[in-house]
Amino acid sequence: MASIIRPTLLRQTALAASTRRAATATFSSKLIRPTIANDVARVAAFHASSRRSLLPPGPQVIKGTVNDPAPIPETSPTHGSYHWTFERLVAAGIIPLTVAPFAGSSLNPGLDAILCSLLLVHCHLGFQSVLIDYIPISRYPKSRKASMWLLNAATALVGIGLYEFETNDVGLTEAVKRVWKA
Repeated sequence: MASIIRPTLLRQTALAASTRRAATATFSSKLIRPTIANDVARVAAFHASSRRSLLPPGPQVIKGTVNDPAPIPETSPTHGSYHWTFERLVAAGIIPLTVAPFAGSSLNPGLDAILCSLLLVHCHLGFQSVLIDYIPISRYPKSRKASMWLLNAATALVGIGLYEFETNDVGLTEAVKRVWKA
């Protein structure tokens, strides 16, 4: 079926291209420009507002001269490959902990607590990576520090909530099981 339609489409595109070439050859550029301006005016009529950025640009500060070398950041064993490996281990550890309570059909509070703590660490590291990527410390040092404190406070609050949910209520896996059956 596709091979039957394909030659027809090729003929149509070739015909459209040849008519465009003929039209540009016969008309002068003075006649074509007003139609382009009219097309632009018609497209601009659909836009309701002007293009504005959401946040004002950050401070433009140049430190040093052009000939100064780029600063080399301090090395730390908790960042880089060790940090990346830890993130991957946490992400890979969540998979069996998520499946184990449902596959074995036994609810173990210790297993549930480990799952909650790994989920909390996983989410904290993910949001921390977002903050590091989108709030550079060189341009927004105060905003970066405030957002990191806010992230740490939110992580502590969620940790307390998960602890209360695990000890005083049914727990995470039982709650998922109940919601799944509802």
